[in-house]
Amino acid sequence: METAVENSIFISDKAKAKVEQLIHDSQLDDTYFLRVSVVGGGCSGLSYKLDFDNEEKPMDQSFEDKGIKIVTDLKSFLYLVNTELDFSDGLNGKGFNFVNPNASRSCGCGDSFAV
Repeated sequence: METAVENSIFISDKAKAKVEQLIHDSQLDDTYFLRVSVVGGGCSGLSYKLDFDNEEKPMDQSFEDKGIKIVTDLKSFLYLVNTELDFSDGLNGKGFNFVNPNASRSCGCGDSFAV
């Protein structure tokens, strides 16, 4: 029986495939990981930020899901705990989006949220 992991950041299969494609297309080596953070701004008050990085900072929180290393700073993690990064490429697709159980509301664009 598999135990569910809690207090982490997760990635969907579609988002994993897109991250792997972007790493390959950018010709980044295997020292790079996905950095997820929360910054002030956006129409709901807080916005998500995604980058590739290869340097962890002392207070970073590091996770791995489906073989993808995801790193966030401690402050951002308080907003992102148990969030899943997803990717949509359908007709109504808008790229990466966050399924965040901590958000009390989010804007129509899906790029910002409030707690």
